[in-house]
Amino acid sequence: MHKLCKGSLLILSLVLLISCDKKRVYDAYESVGNWHKDSLVSFKIEDIDTTKQYNLFLNIRNDNRYAYSNLFLITRMHFPEGKVISDTLEYEMAKPDGEWLGTGFGDVKESKLWYKENVRFDEAGEYTIDIQQAMRKNGETTGIEELKGITDVGFRIEKATTNN
Repeated sequence: MHKLCKGSLLILSLVLLISCDKKRVYDAYESVGNWHKDSLVSFKIEDIDTTKQYNLFLNIRNDNRYAYSNLFLITRMHFPEGKVISDTLEYEMAKPDGEWLGTGFGDVKESKLWYKENVRFDEAGEYTIDIQQAMRKNGETTGIEELKGITDVGFRIEKATTNN
């Protein structure tokens, strides 16, 4: 098979795979490079059905420059009417033997991490999700200034299975 045909087949397969994702309501990524401790990755959610329930995920892409087995994040969900919910989260990124968790080929792995389950966006209007890295070295109180190895941060909303 010619290289052009193989490439076209791969692109067609990816398009079909993505188009079959019936649970997806929102899915976006931001590249972060060396993620500064004060940098926020923000996602704006508009026009979401206030009568349905959703599952929320944080998607993290990392490469071999990431030097830690876990990842600490601070999230803030800003509601349209001013309420803010803040969470401090910890996720495992590697097995005890150092093998990366997540999926992907080559050096980049993608982890789909649970954030919240069966959430209802009760208020009509725009929601903002802010994500900030909160990594620290053991025994130190100041955060890691520039976190290397996290390449992209994503936010995903899926229909909860109760919505069918």
